[in-house]
Amino acid sequence: MIDDEIERELLNNGAAIVGFTEIKENASRDIAGLTRAVSIGVDRKLNENTVSLLVMLYKKAARFLKSKGYRYLCIPPDSDRIKDKFIAKLYHVFDHKMAATSAGIGWVGKNGLLISPEYGPRLSLVTVLTNAPLSAGAPIEFSMCGGCSLCVDFCPSNAITGREWSRYEPYVELVNKDNCASHKKKSVKLKGKPNCGMCINICPYGRKNFKGAQVVQII
Repeated sequence: MIDDEIERELLNNGAAIVGFTEIKENASRDIAGLTRAVSIGVDRKLNENTVSLLVMLYKKAARFLKSKGYRYLCIPPDSDRIKDKFIAKLYHVFDHKMAATSAGIGWVGKNGLLISPEYGPRLSLVTVLTNAPLSAGAPIEFSMCGGCSLCVDFCPSNAITGREWSRYEPYVELVNKDNCASHKKKSVKLKGKPNCGMCINICPYGRKNFKGAQVVQII
């Protein structure tokens, strides 16, 4: 099956996880006909090397789809978005997290990040749209954070509202972006680092020793 072939190709070249979903319900005129999405995640901190890996992976997916005669459109990583190109028109209508939750890779946590049961909030994402007849995974419809509020309680900027995401209310404000951005600016001045990373490091799903361990939700 084409699903297995493209998944194997991407996993063999550095992807941590690959999922497929149907996006017809979210399609705009700009992407009409591209009714499937390949969601690709890598388990590593987001930096220049990570972006290079993500770009390499979506190019691998694109070449594979092209070799099979299918159309495709690559959505770059959020930190590598291209201005003044056709693809820039889609940034406001397409979200990597939307594709990943629809593909069953994870849910959007209270910290506003995609959270995977296997990798927590450590995945960096890229997406490829296509008209290939890929199987659609079972979407995750609700947050699985439960009563855990560690990211809320320990956020140094009080930016995390504590509200929960669902596919039926995808635009609820999870993070006050102004508070978060203000703290990041201070962090750059004091420590030379653009992000504090607290909401990633404190998440029970994201701890390095999590793999294979049982997560007990705090209720």
